[in-house]
Amino acid sequence: MSTITLTTDFGTRDYYVAAMKGEILSIDPGAKIIDISHHITPQNILEGAITLAHAAKHFPLRTVHVGVVDPGVGGSRRAIVIHTERFYYVGPDNGLFSLALKDENLLGIFEIRDEKYMADRVSDTFHGRDIFAPVAAHIARGANPAIMGPPINDPVELVMPEVEKRDGTLIGEVIHIDSFGNLITNISRDDIRSLGQDASLRVLILENVIDRISTIYEGEGQKFIALFGSFSLLEIAVPNKNASKELKAETGITVKVERL
Repeated sequence: MSTITLTTDFGTRDYYVAAMKGEILSIDPGAKIIDISHHITPQNILEGAITLAHAAKHFPLRTVHVGVVDPGVGGSRRAIVIHTERFYYVGPDNGLFSLALKDENLLGIFEIRDEKYMADRVSDTFHGRDIFAPVAAHIARGANPAIMGPPINDPVELVMPEVEKRDGTLIGEVIHIDSFGNLITNISRDDIRSLGQDASLRVLILENVIDRISTIYEGEGQKFIALFGSFSLLEIAVPNKNASKELKAETGITVKVERL
């Protein structure tokens, strides 16, 4: 049984996700279709890339990962299929798969051009249904990605915000807010270690000071806590509450870690 995952910004109110699944099952009736998320913030490629990268690696070998966060649909951006040692990725060439590929051994990237692997009619605005879903189903059934179209060696790379280190201080930012309202930053464990193994640290966000890094989502006597969550990135949280709402915080706000 083949496995195909779907990650989109379509939501589940409309028919879009169901139509993609129908196209897949029409070609590969035995496919197991897994929803990673359909609630990516609309057009937020970075959020889609983070979500897909952290979920994709847990699937069986030869899983086909379909990603559709595609603000350039119908424009000049390419439709691609990526073949790695473990998986296949199908979707727009807009950087959506950049983070997932950092842990992969790349075997080839191909532009999707062969119309016989697409729907009979391809709309200008719904390539998820008309191109990506059918291509994923054909690959799940054993089609070689190389037959979809010519190889490419210049895929679009997603530019991740970099952490700046200045005078014993790390300057990062919130790159994702999860459904609990936890603020996930781009500051890694290695970034923290660069301040010194035995350094005393404090975290600053929107004029709030957090005087230590916790290990769990609890912090006695603290309103805000900082910890490394499942993303292995520094997070800001509020025990049993929504940090995003408590701080009125959005992605892009600055987070600092200071060595004392």
